[in-house]
Amino acid sequence: MSRNSGTMLPIFEIAKKLGIPGEFLEPCGKYTAKIKLDFLLQPEPARLGKLILVTAITPTEYGEGKTVTSIGLAQALEKCGKKSVATLREPSLGPVFGVKGGATGGGKSKVHPSEMINLHFNGDFHAVTTAHNLLAALVDSHLYYGNEMNIDPDTISWPRTIDMNDRVLRKIIVGLGGKMNGVPRETGFVITAASEIMAILALANSREDFRHRLGEIVIGLDRTGGPVRARDLGATGSMMVLLSQAIMPNLVQTTENTPALVHAGPFANIAHGTSSVLSQKMALRLAEYVVNESGFGADLGAEKYLDIVMPSSGIKPSVAVVIASVRALMLQGSQKRTSLLGDIEALKRGLCNLAKHVENLKKYNLPQVVAINRFATDTPEEIQIVQDFCQSIGVESAPSEVFEKGGDGGLELAKKVIAVAESAKLDPIRPLYRSDLDIEGKVEVIAKEIYGAKSIYIEGAVRKRIQKLQDLGFGNLPVCVAKTQYSLSDNPKLLGAPKDWVLTVSDARLSAGAGFVVVIAGNMLLMPGLPKVPQAMKLDLDGEGNVTGMS
Repeated sequence: MSRNSGTMLPIFEIAKKLGIPGEFLEPCGKYTAKIKLDFLLQPEPARLGKLILVTAITPTEYGEGKTVTSIGLAQALEKCGKKSVATLREPSLGPVFGVKGGATGGGKSKVHPSEMINLHFNGDFHAVTTAHNLLAALVDSHLYYGNEMNIDPDTISWPRTIDMNDRVLRKIIVGLGGKMNGVPRETGFVITAASEIMAILALANSREDFRHRLGEIVIGLDRTGGPVRARDLGATGSMMVLLSQAIMPNLVQTTENTPALVHAGPFANIAHGTSSVLSQKMALRLAEYVVNESGFGADLGAEKYLDIVMPSSGIKPSVAVVIASVRALMLQGSQKRTSLLGDIEALKRGLCNLAKHVENLKKYNLPQVVAINRFATDTPEEIQIVQDFCQSIGVESAPSEVFEKGGDGGLELAKKVIAVAESAKLDPIRPLYRSDLDIEGKVEVIAKEIYGAKSIYIEGAVRKRIQKLQDLGFGNLPVCVAKTQYSLSDNPKLLGAPKDWVLTVSDARLSAGAGFVVVIAGNMLLMPGLPKVPQAMKLDLDGEGNVTGMS
């Protein structure tokens, strides 16, 4: 139980604020509930809400505050008299026990019950993990019992998964110890947030679409070179059973009792990085404004939302909020990676990173507002430099102090977002590339237009793999580039807005059920490792059973 539980309202009162009839709620304790998908079968309101896409500059160790700003903005919109909902991803236990600790906002802009959301939140991640590993077990069982489908073991691409950072599981050998233990082969683990099933959960438009996408998962090829799908193994029904509760969005509340839907948790550096389409569709029926966070910088979460989620779901954002902080901009303008407090010249140099993200979003014809996440150490001069720069490149901006002040600290930002969103035209907003471009062409467009690369290099074996995907008919799918979040490039050490560099494509994997091709750039890994001093060493329970050490 959250130590803030005394300020929370019973979940039925939050549902009542939104006008959700009790028949569509499945309570999970006193403060959370799942919303049944039957809710989407009700007549659509005459006017749907407007989606606000929250993104940011390139992340740094200082943080940009996307989650806290998303929550604070939703609270500020309510203070402006607008009915609002925040739609957020579920935290992964990997980062919770690895680097960052909690992922539910902070200060006076959090979602509650925060400890529950950060940990085993209604079992969704566990359901995805189990469904994924069930399919892996069925694959190896099929090989053990004679391989009637003539699967080529060397082409099996379906790994196993666990929701924890564990580098030793990246590459493993299974089936050791004699015939009783199965067919020996190389495989590995990915973190649950990188599972294709997590992406499917986040992208499905309905229960029927969910079933279809699960069946479309390609686990490998047969010896004739044809795809073998999950449905061929008879896995679809059992995965649906395991995921029957997980597919329903979770209703919670913020520090100021603003409703929030927290559902699904794909990472943005290795998947598409946003909350579920189902939660967004529900929220757009329930509120005037839906504040939807996309992961990491705009080159990752926002690009993937606009090039993958938007075409698949039909949801178009009305405005993007690009979050920047003075400290992060200073780091983008310096190679020191140390405390940069008061370094005005580094701040000015780092503004090129903000400019690149703003320029990129303009390519989608998406209006923007820059939110300057203000810290106590920021001076009025530094804030003014950022605001003057935003004015010079033709974008609105406002300081945000939602961590310290909650919704009151986001009123100026909320008013500017409302003004921009109300005048926005959705028709011109479109994806960056055409679906009929081949896979290599799509990667090249993203690399040059979004990342600022001069060209791309595809390793020989990877080029053959991409050509095989083209030959199998998957060339029309969008691409989901997995790359470092710490740079616009594929090299985490290149800060600012690097130019004249080459994007290296090191691997390509099919996610047919999710509906995209994962293209891995540089040394990006799908299973993180723990740092030398992980957050796990700081977490504990006090004598009253309260979690300590979770930021």
